[in-house]
Amino acid sequence: MTIRSTRRLAALLLLGLPASAWATNGYFSHGTSIAEKGLAGAGVAYSQDTLSAANNPAGMVWQGARYDIGAALFAPMRSYTATGGPSSACIGMNCTFSIGDGDTSIDSDNEAFIIPQFGYNWALSPERTIGVSVYGNGGMNTEYEGGSAVVPDGMGGFNTLPGTFGAGTAGVNLEQLFISTTYSAQISAASSWGVSAIIAYQRFEAKGLANFTPYSTDAANLSNNGTDTSTGLGVRIGFQSEVSPGIRIGAAYQPKIDMSEFDDYAGLFAEKGDFDIPSTFTVGAAFDVGSSGMIIVDFQQINYEDVAAVSNPISKLGNCNPMTGTGAGCLGGSDGAGFGWEDMQVIKLGYQWIAGKMTWRVGYSTGDQPIPESEVVFNILAPGVVEDHFTFGFTRELDAKSAINFAAMYAPSNSVKGMSNFDPAQEIELEMDQYELAFSYNRSF
Repeated sequence: MTIRSTRRLAALLLLGLPASAWATNGYFSHGTSIAEKGLAGAGVAYSQDTLSAANNPAGMVWQGARYDIGAALFAPMRSYTATGGPSSACIGMNCTFSIGDGDTSIDSDNEAFIIPQFGYNWALSPERTIGVSVYGNGGMNTEYEGGSAVVPDGMGGFNTLPGTFGAGTAGVNLEQLFISTTYSAQISAASSWGVSAIIAYQRFEAKGLANFTPYSTDAANLSNNGTDTSTGLGVRIGFQSEVSPGIRIGAAYQPKIDMSEFDDYAGLFAEKGDFDIPSTFTVGAAFDVGSSGMIIVDFQQINYEDVAAVSNPISKLGNCNPMTGTGAGCLGGSDGAGFGWEDMQVIKLGYQWIAGKMTWRVGYSTGDQPIPESEVVFNILAPGVVEDHFTFGFTRELDAKSAINFAAMYAPSNSVKGMSNFDPAQEIELEMDQYELAFSYNRSF
C-alpha cells in the first residue's frame, strides 16, 4: 500500500468515524484494537496491532511495518422506566416535574452503529517506528421519541407535556474521533517506550431540553441547536517490558485533553459549554501459559471527575435562581449542574492461545458503573450503566504477511434506580445492555 493510497483511505475513514456511539465503560469503549476487543480490552502489556496505540503507544515498535483496517457493528439497547408520582407541590417558583404519568417505560431509538478504524505503522529502523491510528473512543447517543412530562397546573390538576422532558423528542449525541500519531522505540531487546500526539474531535447535539430554560445561564444555547463541534490536542505516553522470560508488564497514561467549548450548548454544559476528555491511566501484565497460551490482565482508571460537565451533580441547580437564570450552579454556569458521574475503575482479563494458524481469545471485564442513584433523571440522556463485558475473538493467519481478525462482545443488562430529583414520589430506573461484532484485516510489508 502506497503512502498516497493510505492517505485516501484515512480520509474516507475520517468521514465515517464520527458516526461512532460507544457507551461501555461509562462512555469509553471497552477496547479499540480488534485483538484487544477479543480480550475484553486487555493488552497494555502486550500489543498486537496498530490500533493498540489507543491503549499503549509503547507497543507500536513491536508491530513493525504493517497496516490494519476494520470496523465494528455496535448495538446498545437503552431504556428508562419511571414509576410513582406525579405529585402536586410547589414552593415558590419550584414545582414538581414528573417523568411520565406514574408508570412509563421508554426505549431509545438508534440501536445500531458502524464504527470504522484504521492504523498504519512505518519502520524507521528495526528499533524505531512511527505510526498513525484513527479510531473512535467514546460517545453517548440517545433518542427518546415518546414519553411525557407532567407538571402541576396550579389548580390541583396536572398538565401533560409531550416528550421525556416535556419539550418533544429528547436525547443527546456525542461523537468522538481521535487521530493518534505515535513514535515508539526499543529501550532494549525486551523493553520499549512510546508517545502519541493526539488530535481529538468531538461533535455534540442535544434536543428536547427546553423546559430547563429557567435554570440555564444561556437559554438560547441550551437545546435544539443542531450539531456543534469541538477540538483539542492531547498526548498519551506508555511503557512495556518483558521483565523475565514469559512475564511482561505495561503502563500508559493520557492526561486530560482540553477541548474547545461547545458554543451552541454554552447554556447546557458547565463552564460555558466546556466538555473536556478526562484523563485515564492503565497498568497491566501478561503471562505466558505453556508453549502457546497467554493470560493478559489490565487495570484501568477513568477520571470522569476531571470534567465538571460530566461529574457535577444535578443538585448544583440549588445554586441557580430560576427567576433570572443566574448562579454558579445553573446549567452552563461556572460550577454548573451536570451528570454526576464518578471516576470508574475497570479490571480486564483475557486469555489467548495459538493453535496452528489460529489465535483464539476470550475475555471478561468488570467495573462499577459511574452513575450514582442520586443522578438518575439527567442520566436518562446518558445511561452508561453497563458493568460487565464478555468477549470472544480470533485471528486467522492467511499467509506469512496477512491475517483476518474477529471479536464479539456481549454486555449483559445492568440498571441503576433512584428517586427522581424533581419529584420525590417518583423512581427512575435506567437500563442498558450491549452487543458488538468487529472485524479487521492486517498486512505486514
